[in-house]
Amino acid sequence: MRSTCHEVGLVGNEAILGWNVRHGSWNGVALDGLSVVGVVKARATLGDPYGKPYPAKSVLIVDDQASLQQRAALEAFAHQMGGELLANTEQVIAAPVDFQVLHDAQHHGKAFLRAGQFAVVQTRGINDTDHLCGNESTFYPPLTQVAHAMPAVALTDQYKGPDLGVSWENHGKRSAFVGSFAR
Repeated sequence: MRSTCHEVGLVGNEAILGWNVRHGSWNGVALDGLSVVGVVKARATLGDPYGKPYPAKSVLIVDDQASLQQRAALEAFAHQMGGELLANTEQVIAAPVDFQVLHDAQHHGKAFLRAGQFAVVQTRGINDTDHLCGNESTFYPPLTQVAHAMPAVALTDQYKGPDLGVSWENHGKRSAFVGSFAR
């Protein structure tokens, strides 16, 4: 990677992760159709093998359609899936979560996530016009374990909420992954 394109240590210390459970359960609690979102503020660039991003601070947003038992299961699920990213959760918030991933060939990489008034992520697939700096390889892997993931353009990546000491709004960055997981 050319140094003119290298942003390690300058950005990449904030992340929004979302999981939508189409069908399944966690610890015996059905979570069909429910979602959970983790918002992270780390000490350094996430995914940098030489950085020291932990401990990171996080906020969890659980689907307000979930019962109390389902909310606890969503929180436990997110902590398992997010690992060290979500180890220091400052607050858990119940809010409406709208999470849509289009799975057809025309919309490959297209997703939309809105978690209450706090977080928004909208992505699209990478295309031929998305040249960054001549090195078009994917430098960082996804932040959590996935069965399949594809890099995507974050048309919007926004957090305006409590407890992280920071808000952000980014547009048009090749900084997202859209994937699936299996447990």
